[in-house]
Amino acid sequence: MKAVLGLGGNLGDREDNLARALDALERLEGTQLLKLSNLYETEPFDVRSPQDNYLNCCVLLETKLKPQRLLEHCQEIENSLGRVRLEYHGARTMDIDLLLYEGFSSDTPELTVPHPHIRERAFVMVPLSDLFPLRQALGYDFQEAYQAVDKSGVVLYK
Repeated sequence: MKAVLGLGGNLGDREDNLARALDALERLEGTQLLKLSNLYETEPFDVRSPQDNYLNCCVLLETKLKPQRLLEHCQEIENSLGRVRLEYHGARTMDIDLLLYEGFSSDTPELTVPHPHIRERAFVMVPLSDLFPLRQALGYDFQEAYQAVDKSGVVLYK
């Protein structure tokens, strides 16, 4: 099945952390990265403390992993890169969100797919649009939301 992940971080060597996360994802059993968005530098969103800017991207992958297992692997990768959860939307070395999973939806405390905040986050919408220029992703239409979201804080990186 195909899945879309959103990746981002603002602590340490952001480029290296993203590269290491992508490498770890590609090494997951039965998983292949199909397409990577551009990298974007973005302002912190919905944070309670001062933070540095994030480096964000989205990736489309093919995987044999079930959604819950894919999420577990994403959290293991975050932890291996030094992710510490001290505060709501706190600064982090790596955050990997399961945004979309082909043919699957869920609304539980453990897993909500499509991710419930895609439409309000430009740091997701812009790289997602790189992967899906027609703004239709695995049955998820985000064309109107893309037009409505304020993209001014999302800057192409390098």
